[in-house]
Amino acid sequence: MQLNGLPFPGREREQAVLASVVTDLAAGRPAVVTVSGRPGFGQGPLLRWTAELAEERGLRVLRAQATLGESRLRYGVVEQLLTTMDGLTDSSLGALAVPERDDRLPGLAELLRGARDRPTLVVVDEVEWLDPDSRRWFGALVRRLPGMPVSLLASSSGVSHWGWCGGFPFPGPVPSRQLALSAFTLRDVTTLVTTVCGTPGQEPFNAAACEISAGNPMVLHEALRQFTARGFAPVAEQVPELRALIEAICGEYVARALSGLSDTAVAVVRALAVCGELLDLPQLYALAGPRAASEPGLGAALEASGLATASDTGLRLCCPEARKWILEEMTAAERAELHARAAELAHRAALPDEDIARLLLDARPLGEPWVIHVLRRTCAAALRAGHPDRAIACLSRALEEPLDPAERAQLGLELAAIEVLTAPEASDRRLAEIVRSGGDAPARARVRAADLGLTRGGVAGLRSAVADALATAHGAEREALAGLFRLTEPGSPDDVDLLLPEIPPLPDRPTDPAQAAARARQLALHGEGLPTARALARLAFTGEPGSDVLILPRITAGRILLLTDDLDEAETRLDALHVDLRRRNARAAAALVLAVRGELNLRQGRLDAAERDVAAAGRALPHAHWHPNHVSYLMGLRITVALDGGRLDDARELADAPTPPGAQDSVSYGHLLFARALVAFRDGRLPEALELFRGCGRRLLRHDRANPALMPWRSMAAQVCHALGDHEEAQRLSQEEIALARRWGAAGTLGVALLGAGRVAREARAHRLREAVHSLRPTAARLAYAGALIDLATAELDAGDRQAAAPLVAELFTFTTTHRPSSRLAGRVRHLAERLGQSAAPGPGPQPAWATLTEPERRTATLAGLGHGNREIAEMLSVTRRTVELRLSGAYRKLRIGGRAELHALVRATEGYGTDVA
Repeated sequence: MQLNGLPFPGREREQAVLASVVTDLAAGRPAVVTVSGRPGFGQGPLLRWTAELAEERGLRVLRAQATLGESRLRYGVVEQLLTTMDGLTDSSLGALAVPERDDRLPGLAELLRGARDRPTLVVVDEVEWLDPDSRRWFGALVRRLPGMPVSLLASSSGVSHWGWCGGFPFPGPVPSRQLALSAFTLRDVTTLVTTVCGTPGQEPFNAAACEISAGNPMVLHEALRQFTARGFAPVAEQVPELRALIEAICGEYVARALSGLSDTAVAVVRALAVCGELLDLPQLYALAGPRAASEPGLGAALEASGLATASDTGLRLCCPEARKWILEEMTAAERAELHARAAELAHRAALPDEDIARLLLDARPLGEPWVIHVLRRTCAAALRAGHPDRAIACLSRALEEPLDPAERAQLGLELAAIEVLTAPEASDRRLAEIVRSGGDAPARARVRAADLGLTRGGVAGLRSAVADALATAHGAEREALAGLFRLTEPGSPDDVDLLLPEIPPLPDRPTDPAQAAARARQLALHGEGLPTARALARLAFTGEPGSDVLILPRITAGRILLLTDDLDEAETRLDALHVDLRRRNARAAAALVLAVRGELNLRQGRLDAAERDVAAAGRALPHAHWHPNHVSYLMGLRITVALDGGRLDDARELADAPTPPGAQDSVSYGHLLFARALVAFRDGRLPEALELFRGCGRRLLRHDRANPALMPWRSMAAQVCHALGDHEEAQRLSQEEIALARRWGAAGTLGVALLGAGRVAREARAHRLREAVHSLRPTAARLAYAGALIDLATAELDAGDRQAAAPLVAELFTFTTTHRPSSRLAGRVRHLAERLGQSAAPGPGPQPAWATLTEPERRTATLAGLGHGNREIAEMLSVTRRTVELRLSGAYRKLRIGGRAELHALVRATEGYGTDVA
């Protein structure tokens, strides 16, 4: 389809100008017009349209096409004009054939003589490629135009060519015009889409067509023609099909343009495709080759080709997308060599690491020490910016350099630690290769590879690799590998049958940190030997944090300290471990540490901190990349945090989420079963809850996990049995848990077991609950302690002993002030306070400035107003005494009070408690 004789709209203004030139020429008035623009902007169609219009009006039209190949051929373009002209003399023909320079202008007199009888339009395409003699000839023609019925119409690509025919301004009364064609606007593209496709395009489609084609009308017209011929419609969903067509058309153009350039010009274009504007012009020419700086007219030739144009730094590609097509014209070896030379030049020019690394990624190995340093620094920057794919590419490229075994193994470890973010299976395979590398990698590197992979949970291949490595390992390496193997669960029964005979048994009191953690784990899972397990767990933390300190033993030891009630020590250890892992970019391990710390905060009743840690664990390693052996642990923790936070709908949604493939086969699946059971229990689905609790217990016992400190599934199942009327089973389960808790010896675990027994007791319930409170009070298991206080206060009130219940409710108020408990727990505290005739809900205080306090200031001021000292408040809130002092100072200033006496009165009024309760 054509519009106004052109294949595309948007050139109506230029057509009007050219039509007036033809009209004036028919009336004997000459003109000189140059149409310029980038290739594909429509110069050729406009010249053809004008020539056809002139012929239709009876004018004589002479045409010629200048080309790069004939730019050194004497009178090459003039000969094209004259061979179609009648009346050319033998003398003129002879002058065209003379190879030497002379002053004759062959055929010019005949052209002017014939024009007196028939006005003549001379049309020349691509005048930038005129040979010198043709350029002189056209200059002479222009000087003779005044009074002659001859017009000259020329086109050029890439650059403006005013004065291309020997003079500026043009002499005499001859009108001269320069028509500079611009890229299509969105409005032009919209019209073109409607014209070619026969239907208006959707706005997103039109905008994408304009952007992808860079407003090039001929490229877009051809792409739309093919697009419509294939039955596509101009809708947003089919933009990818249009993009593919445009890219193919542009690629064909690039290939044609390159074929018309000299070897030196092609080398410069390729250099531009490799380095863009990173290098200045002298460096660019040095990259292109020795002849680039001295070849005459090189810049003009590149601009005329439409591939490159001038820039502030020298040259740049006109179309950035052309880079791909230019590089595809080269062989792989040529590309690698050119990128290598460009990287060396960029390094000598002290360009930023990121720019040098981009060149190195496609370069052949250079064997220079600076290459590794640049790629490592760029990798670190990419990780900080949140671009793991770029970081992986940098380290993968570094491994292609010639390296010694130790350095190769170190880079492999760093790469595997990052690959868990995008390709965890590849990370496991890489680590298994390092473990099996034998003497090709240092012993410590093999141990660290096993540690990193087993920490992530990849036991399927790594346990086998560790077993293979143990056959040749000696000394400390053998002890560490054996310890790491014992710290993991088998991936399948075959794993146990085939591999265990090859693994050395653990000593009762090992000295190696990995074996110490493994032995402590054995004791903790069985629920016996708590003092020994605690001592061995602490032994696993020996050594300064750093790249040589193993990860899995420390994570395991931190979890054991949770079970031994050493929560403060566990928190300190886990904090230090997390900092170390972040420095080492061990994302999978860092995420697991955050999850464990979230469980720790949950046990301590710090719901805010638990929610932050669980969310941070998901950010450190997206849930989709958690190993099936660990993902159930995280899912169960998320459900429990949502439940304790009062977000029952979120907990239900998480509990109903599908289980990731492979997760049901892991030991940690018990955590998910337990959490799902809690949701079912909360919803009143008692038979389902009982089956889930029992399923959790079966899984734990099948893997030799008897310690109730892991999960109190027996006491929870007992509560369900009690609610269902099966009191005998409830008593059996609760007594079994108490016996196991006493065997383990942790006060917190025993307190939870006693709490469970008190909840199902049919006699002496208050006595059991007092035992639970007494056992839990000195521990850091504050959430379980708060639950025990609530149950005991309820039992005392039910028995009519308000005096015994009052201090319990006061203590609960301190807990709800210090922590952000679940709405359900806070509601139960309010209910107890109301039964005592008190209000546990913060009411509107008499001091309006109370509302201006920040949450930390409010908590600190409340505790101070309740009579707690600064040191006690600092311990309760896990902050320093200086922080407490600063918060109180801020509270005093905002409240405009002078000290604790006024604060005490204000807290009593604001929180609704009397002095006796505080």
